[in-house]
Amino acid sequence: MDIVMAASEAFPFCKTGGLADVVGALSQQLAGRKGNKVVLFLPHYRNIHRLSSLKVVPGVYYIPVGGHIEQVSLSYVAWGKVVVFFVGNRHYFDRPDFYRTKNGDYADNDERFILFSRAVLEGCKFIGFRPDIIHCHDWQTGLIPAYLKTVYKLDAFFTRTHSLLTIHNIAYQGHFPYSSFEKAGFHPVDFVPSKFEYYGGISFLKSGIVFADNVNTVSPNYARELQDVPSMGFGLEGLLKYRGKNFCGIVNGIDTEIWDPETDTLLPMGYDAVTFSKNKPISKQQLQQKIGLEENTERPVVGIVSRLDYQKGLELALPVLEKWHQKVQFAVLGCGDPVLEKQYQQLAKKYPKDIAYVGKLDEELAHEIYAGSDLFLMPSRYEPCGLSQMIAMKYGTLPMVTKVGGLADTVVGYKEDSDNAAATGFFIEHFSEKSISDTLEKALGLYGNKKIWNKLVKNAMLRDNSWDKSAQDYFTLYKKTVA
Repeated sequence: MDIVMAASEAFPFCKTGGLADVVGALSQQLAGRKGNKVVLFLPHYRNIHRLSSLKVVPGVYYIPVGGHIEQVSLSYVAWGKVVVFFVGNRHYFDRPDFYRTKNGDYADNDERFILFSRAVLEGCKFIGFRPDIIHCHDWQTGLIPAYLKTVYKLDAFFTRTHSLLTIHNIAYQGHFPYSSFEKAGFHPVDFVPSKFEYYGGISFLKSGIVFADNVNTVSPNYARELQDVPSMGFGLEGLLKYRGKNFCGIVNGIDTEIWDPETDTLLPMGYDAVTFSKNKPISKQQLQQKIGLEENTERPVVGIVSRLDYQKGLELALPVLEKWHQKVQFAVLGCGDPVLEKQYQQLAKKYPKDIAYVGKLDEELAHEIYAGSDLFLMPSRYEPCGLSQMIAMKYGTLPMVTKVGGLADTVVGYKEDSDNAAATGFFIEHFSEKSISDTLEKALGLYGNKKIWNKLVKNAMLRDNSWDKSAQDYFTLYKKTVA
């Protein structure tokens, strides 16, 4: 199958969050299957210029954006069996950040991703790659399915091309005014609620949901929530329920070549489900040394690796950290909301031997926190899938998570009245400070019982959260989409 992946970011080229990890890993998984050719399109952001192996496709092509024409170039790099093409336009993509400044989103994000969406389609023609399916990710590529069904409907090049839209986080929808609909070049007759119109303007994500041949999201439970829980659907629950026959959830996987404590070169000593009790404490000691916590491998460490924003619920964790700091150490890595950043900084300054906070993106430290912690905290308000809880389990660090979205699909909660033959972590039953504290207390009650604790750790480490099954589920969905 000839597959185009279209996304605004993909690891290791450009990353702000889990979207990049998913796009990168899934592209490689699909390309590794016999008979597949995978081409990945990304914007040519400023940091891409540093790639030494980058090659340039001769020539340029042109994309209309509103009342003007923009010149586009393509560069590419071979990445394993995936060919990655970067859509170049200095005016729109040669900037310090991908989406925003400290003062907010770029004012022309509508134009930037109108250009990118059409540049993917015209780019396929430019390089002569006729896809069976274009897999679009989030609102930034939501216009591609719409273009295929409208502007490019009669284009013979795309006669056999179908589209799949994956919603990674429905809270981000790409809302813009009517003028953005005009800039995109769609016909005014299509500006109706059943197609493009959304509260007087246009939502790039809604457009993708309407026009894509199939739509999915990143876990089965999140797919149910988006249709049945109004607070989760962010206004699109009715449309998703309407498209229910063409909407499903496929849980994400993690890249086990990157996330594997047995082979992780960032750890002082590797370990697996047999050797963790001996070697994992060495990672804890290294973590404590590195971030200034009191060196005591008998003391439980709770890790947090997260964006600091509304979705993650980490404002509720602040009083929990203060309550428990004398018994538990906390290692927090993340940035985002300036208010939350300051609050975590102040707490770490107040209890420097018990609480450490690092307010930046740091891949190396993330590995060390996953390995050096005993528990991992994710008190999310909502969580489409979540990768951190799966990475934590792989590293033998038991997750404490709210029972939402993909967290409910990937964690098996400990129950006191069960043999817990498959338990891998702990559920925070209610979204509240008290419930987080109660869950931590329950987990700490087990921490001293090494027989039960080690059983849970072993369960967590042996759970298969790799991309193998998820990639097969996507390929099955591809075949259904193009049939």
